[in-house]
Amino acid sequence: MMMKQVLQIRCKNNKKSLKVPIGSTLSDIYKENNLQMAFGPVSAKVNNKVEGLHYRVYHNKDVEYLDLHAPSGIRTYTRSLFLVLCKAVHDLYPGSSVVIDIPVSNGYYCNLKLGHAVTPDDVRRIRTRMQEIIDARLPIQRFETTTEEAVEMFNRLGDGQKAKLLRSSGTLYSVYYVLDDYKDYYYGSMLTNTAQIHLFGLEPYFDGVLLRIPSAQDPSRLGELIRQDKMFEVFKEHHRWQGILGIKTVGDFNEAVKKGFSTDLINVSEALQEKKISQIADTIAGRKETKVVLIAGPSSSGKTTFCKRLSVQLLASGVKPVQISLDDYFVHREDTPKDENGELDYESIHALNIPLINEQFNALFRGEEVELPKYNFQTGMSEKSGKKLHLDENNVLVVEGIHGLNPLLTAQIPDEKKFKIYASALTTILLDDHNYIPTTDNRLLRRIVRDYKYRGCSAQETIHRWPSVRAGENKWIFPYQEQADVMFNTAMLFELAVIKPQAEEVLEQVPENCEEYAEAYRLRKFLKYFSPLPFRALPPTSLLREFLGGSSFKY
Repeated sequence: MMMKQVLQIRCKNNKKSLKVPIGSTLSDIYKENNLQMAFGPVSAKVNNKVEGLHYRVYHNKDVEYLDLHAPSGIRTYTRSLFLVLCKAVHDLYPGSSVVIDIPVSNGYYCNLKLGHAVTPDDVRRIRTRMQEIIDARLPIQRFETTTEEAVEMFNRLGDGQKAKLLRSSGTLYSVYYVLDDYKDYYYGSMLTNTAQIHLFGLEPYFDGVLLRIPSAQDPSRLGELIRQDKMFEVFKEHHRWQGILGIKTVGDFNEAVKKGFSTDLINVSEALQEKKISQIADTIAGRKETKVVLIAGPSSSGKTTFCKRLSVQLLASGVKPVQISLDDYFVHREDTPKDENGELDYESIHALNIPLINEQFNALFRGEEVELPKYNFQTGMSEKSGKKLHLDENNVLVVEGIHGLNPLLTAQIPDEKKFKIYASALTTILLDDHNYIPTTDNRLLRRIVRDYKYRGCSAQETIHRWPSVRAGENKWIFPYQEQADVMFNTAMLFELAVIKPQAEEVLEQVPENCEEYAEAYRLRKFLKYFSPLPFRALPPTSLLREFLGGSSFKY
């Protein structure tokens, strides 16, 4: 009798080793391990690479199962939810299409092209159909075929964008998914069955729908619905720019690069961004009561370069900017608040001397002279700088920092004297109609390159720190973004293609045997979709040069 071949799996969740038949799926192995996960498993790390539970094992592996608390887990869940939405719309409205468009309000705005304006009854019908698909416990099947056959199939199905993306991907084989009679392509792992979707929301949102997903903090409930009308308008404006350029997806972009239009894309994108900065400067100059411009935004959003370019445009509008760094207003180290781990929390607004900020700013607005503080990072003491400041009639303070929009920072300064700007990489481009690009990936890739080039920090270190950076943003920045007078999108349509050569080089240095490898591998895999562009084509004032080098600004 022939012995069934077995292999060894080391499960990180329970630190046990298990012998399983060769060819077992990750789902099978999970059952064998008798693990209990309240919100999982939804995917798994296999030798530090994230895979779906469809994945079959043919060699000894280290496996760690992920639930909805893990960023990779929530991404897998969300992609599968997109598939269910697209299937439901396909079933109810033949010949229609879905564009998963904008991450907003703790969900995703989806543009439904049904042949008529979306009504509340449409939304109710789609929601009901999605629940039926979930309740039917339908398998989400994974298939692999040659890329030529996949391109042919999606062209046949009338999905030209998907065909265009795969055609330009440069891969021999492509994976696609089938749900009942519906075929689709998704970048990244998927659930194995619709029964694994336990919670979602769907409701009218502007002229489309908002698909709501579980909260990463508490997956038993939906993420809070926060109206983000200003942010939504920025996305809409970006789409209008894309219309001008004729570039909607990465497939379109790669095609344009192939045809030799890359310089045109860069020049027009940079010009549109400069025009927007000029308009903001004109607005500030037109508001004579404005005395302080407050600029906030998350890590690697390009705030510093935006600040410098805005200052140039303010001068051109007859306003003389005076830049002040909030870093100089840190309290003494001994007075700095601590986080839940007992570590000094420099991200907290209470790490700043708020009374002094308000006192000095108001004194400046009254025409008085003040001596600015200087924070000594070596001693951890706030010192006198000897630098005196007095504002003339046409001077405006320009203040950049993560707490710029927090009302607490400038509580004693009259609102009419403040002009608030939120600057962040909000949106660039879609992979295709059903695969959006998370804007956090944009910022993370920028930071990986900048940290490596200018701060002596490896990609592994940057990836390791990123969750705590994101936690600080969620606490101190994002709750106040809608209070801005203006939102500015720092992302460029072409930027991932320009970042790609430098980012790949740094990401390849992350060793396979560390936790951060999974994220490094995911980002490398994602960058493969983009045709690379040399960064020498960027103008010296480009916002991206803050990260890539060669800027005409001093940092």
